Amino acid sequence: MEKDDIDFFLENFNNPYSWGRIDFVTQMSKEEMMREFDDPTPLQAVIERKRFIVEKKDGTKIGWISHRLAQPDGWTEIGYLIVPKERRKGYGTEAIQLMVDYLFLTRDIVRVQAGTHVKNRQSQKTLEKAGFKREGTIRKAYFIHGDWADHYMYSILREEWKEPRILTRI
Repeated sequence: MEKDDIDFFLENFNNPYSWGRIDFVTQMSKEEMMREFDDPTPLQAVIERKRFIVEKKDGTKIGWISHRLAQPDGWTEIGYLIVPKERRKGYGTEAIQLMVDYLFLTRDIVRVQAGTHVKNRQSQKTLEKAGFKREGTIRKAYFIHGDWADHYMYSILREEWKEPRILTRI
């Protein structure tokens, strides 16, 4: 993600309808994002955090995907969002598969994980299509719309990741 992508990122990150109204947890100001962009010093045990813009072949920005690497624990967590009008076209699955390839090819990690609200069936299907398996429920994980909400934890392990899917797209 480049500085000129920040407005696109925040427009979708701060829009509860972009999250399907169920995963909307927090908002970020442009000033906060600029500070984070200019000084990406990780918080706590996070060693690395990177965001990537998801684009169609014609350069149209349609979402973002990110990862937070926590070492020496040997895992990383991803997050993603595809703008509502571009969902259900396979872009989310492809972005996740490319991120998993990138992480397993470039990092010494044993797992990639992702969480999703228990009611977000579309995100669950997307993760499953990308090879992730549901591990369990994190109870009362978020405080959303005045109530505690559960979420599912998904992961893909290095030994389940058979080969880079990125190589089949070249």
